[in-house]
Amino acid sequence: MQPFLIALQFLTCIPVRLRGMPEPQEVGRSLLHYPLIGLLIGGVLWLLALLTADAAPPLQAALVLTLWVGLTGALHLDGLADSADAWLGGFGDRERTLAIMKDPRSGPIAVTVLMLVLLLKFVALLALLQNGDLLALLIAPLLGRGALLGLFLTTAYVRPGGLGDALSAHMPRSSVRFVLMAVVVGCLMTGEMGFVALLLTIGTAWLARRSMNHRLGGTTGDTAGALLELVECAVLVGLALG
Repeated sequence: MQPFLIALQFLTCIPVRLRGMPEPQEVGRSLLHYPLIGLLIGGVLWLLALLTADAAPPLQAALVLTLWVGLTGALHLDGLADSADAWLGGFGDRERTLAIMKDPRSGPIAVTVLMLVLLLKFVALLALLQNGDLLALLIAPLLGRGALLGLFLTTAYVRPGGLGDALSAHMPRSSVRFVLMAVVVGCLMTGEMGFVALLLTIGTAWLARRSMNHRLGGTTGDTAGALLELVECAVLVGLALG
């Protein structure tokens, strides 16, 4: 139970009380519960969409997106902002890029990227909700967090002592592979929407990981958060276009 609570505390703003300081092995095992937390977030979003079904579609989409950001405490948006600033301001230099990601200030590039991602999410949600495609509210957060399992499984963590260091060092690799396969099978069972969402996730994750390895030689907590946001955005936009 402790690993699930660790994941819930880290990935959401839901009040959680842990029984003492988590052991590194428990932190590593918490990664296994990331997709489940994604489903939990998606379920809450689905419920809100049902409760606001009679509202004007733009208002409904805005409420769903606001709750989505609120539930996660904008944690991953912060990672996206830091990564955006670092990628431009780092000028291709690894150490400069890592240093900028540690700077708590956000520059104009970070603000611009955040605005564009949130705009794309809002418009995609509007289209999906108008079409009654509520399943996307489950699939996007599920795959966004599932992508983190694939990232930590295949990519070195390059910031010792960072938030993801214990995850990378202590995750049970065989169990992570099993959970990833369960996510894939679960998506495929939903039909065409799940299949398309999987392709979008794999393509986005491959491009993001390639960029991380080229620039940093691996990932950090910020780039992991950026990956999650990019996957969610790509899935929503891709499904809305389809």
